[in-house]
Amino acid sequence: MENSSGEESGISDSEIEEYVEKPYKELQSGMYKVKKPNGFLRCPFCAGKKKQEYGFKDLFQHASGVAKGASHRSAKQKATHLALARYLEVDLGFGSAQPTQAADPEPQASEQKEDIFCWPWIGVVVNIVSDEKTGKQVTDSGFWMKTFSKYKPLGIEVFHDEQEQVAQAVVHFEKEWAGFKNAVDFEKSFEAGHHSKKEWISKKGNLGSAIYGWFARADDYHAEGLMGEYLRKNRELKTLSEVMQKGRQDTETMVVTLANEIDMKNQNLDEMQSRVNEKAMSLSRMLEEKDNLHQAFYEETRKMQRIARDHVQRILAEQEKINHDLESKKRQLDWRTRELSKREVLTERERQKLDEEKQQNDERNNSLQMASVEQKKADENVLRLVEEQKREKEEALKKILQLEKELDARQKLQLEIEELKGKLEVMKHLGDDDDAAVQRKMKEMREELDQKIDDMNHLEDMNQTLVIKQRQSNDELQEARSVLINALLEMLQSNRTNIGIKRMGEIDEKAFVDECKKRFPIDEAFVKASEGCSLWQENLKDPAWHPFRIIEHNNGETKEVINEKDEKLMKLKEEWGDEVYKTVTVALKELNEYNPSGRYVINELWNYKEGRKATVKEVVNYIFRNLKTLKRKR
Repeated sequence: MENSSGEESGISDSEIEEYVEKPYKELQSGMYKVKKPNGFLRCPFCAGKKKQEYGFKDLFQHASGVAKGASHRSAKQKATHLALARYLEVDLGFGSAQPTQAADPEPQASEQKEDIFCWPWIGVVVNIVSDEKTGKQVTDSGFWMKTFSKYKPLGIEVFHDEQEQVAQAVVHFEKEWAGFKNAVDFEKSFEAGHHSKKEWISKKGNLGSAIYGWFARADDYHAEGLMGEYLRKNRELKTLSEVMQKGRQDTETMVVTLANEIDMKNQNLDEMQSRVNEKAMSLSRMLEEKDNLHQAFYEETRKMQRIARDHVQRILAEQEKINHDLESKKRQLDWRTRELSKREVLTERERQKLDEEKQQNDERNNSLQMASVEQKKADENVLRLVEEQKREKEEALKKILQLEKELDARQKLQLEIEELKGKLEVMKHLGDDDDAAVQRKMKEMREELDQKIDDMNHLEDMNQTLVIKQRQSNDELQEARSVLINALLEMLQSNRTNIGIKRMGEIDEKAFVDECKKRFPIDEAFVKASEGCSLWQENLKDPAWHPFRIIEHNNGETKEVINEKDEKLMKLKEEWGDEVYKTVTVALKELNEYNPSGRYVINELWNYKEGRKATVKEVVNYIFRNLKTLKRKR
């Protein structure tokens, strides 16, 4: 059909209206097909274009745009597209009888009035010529980027038409509404200088060297030439309402995506919180185990002290017995020596007999001297044993301190390990797998966590070794204290000493005696005092009676104190008075401290001068001082 119209290629602009009738009648007769079988429309005069499927509205805009197109459009193209626009409007009823919009004519009218823009937003600059006076290359995109910099263009592309010696350019703006505003300002600047699209169309034959520019719309999109091809290839037509709708859809999609991500993050955080709670419960159990270990440690320490006392007491008893035997034999030998001296006046026979007896006595004296030397060695061994026990006790104390430090370090290390595990879990859930910095940090944290775990295992091995050694030392110390208690019970003849044995948990009868003397006759007072003291001593042995309460200090430590509101204690204070009440509560505190499980009276080494429990060193020094005094007296 293009060949058949070859004689019409020379139509001028003034003859366009006359030529419209021929293609219009051909469209009415069906020579040119507009509708396609799939329901879309096509432009029969643009058979070589890529886009051949239009909606009713889009095809009408395409035909109108080409009919009113740029100067490079031929008169034939304008006439055929003008005939197509008339055919769509008159014969197919575009704008007045569209089936989908006939029920609501007012929205249709508003839709026809709404501008259709090329999106993403883009501006058009035409009639760009080189400046021969200054020699500037105005076809350079960098020059135009500086010229239009106040409209914040993303980039400028220049299309040079070598035949017409002019260039055209497109100005890219942002997709957002800020870019739309910049494009509108860009267009208004040309309108203010009377260089808009309207002036460009009206001055086609006399454009001069001035540039013209406007906001690219549908007619530019459907225009022929490099500009139209570029816009059809890189842009799409959208109304403002469509852009807004797409923006809303993108926003809603983003909101849904973010909401899903937030739900996932919250779920991960809940799981992590559950793990943290499990770790906290595990740490609580560990602290409880630590308290149990401390209690067992103290019990083992007391046992060692008791064993140490028994051992020292046994050694001292054996030494005392040997010393007693030696003194007795020495006294017997002295008596015999005196008797032999008296008999020197007797006969020769008797002298011979006396010499023999003297010789026997000398031998016995030598034996006694040797026994004395052996006793001295035994004394030195006892001293050495005491020194070894002293040294072992100091080592035990050092081990106790070291054990406590190791326990504290272990707890601190466990807390650091749990904290590193928590951070590592958080970074696993919240970090980006593609972030190299996050991956490097996670690797460093894993290495640090492994090192902390190795350190904790090492501390646990050392801790176990120290606990075993500490128990052994405590057993020996308890045995030594038991020996010393038995030794002192045999040595002490009165209670008027600085170091002695105190019966912990035994009520002092003196308070009952003093109170009974005030209430009863002398003969009856001692009997009543003995009965009251025995009664309350039995009450103290009752394990079901525990008149204590727990208080907490500001530093978080707890302590057991007497519950002054206990019914029995209140009755005791009311019946016997403050002094007896004080004596009973003192014994009750001692039982709770030294024998809370058995609730019976036990012996304890005591420093009466300072009012506290005596150390093994103090007791041993006291015993040796008394032994030297006894030897001097004998």
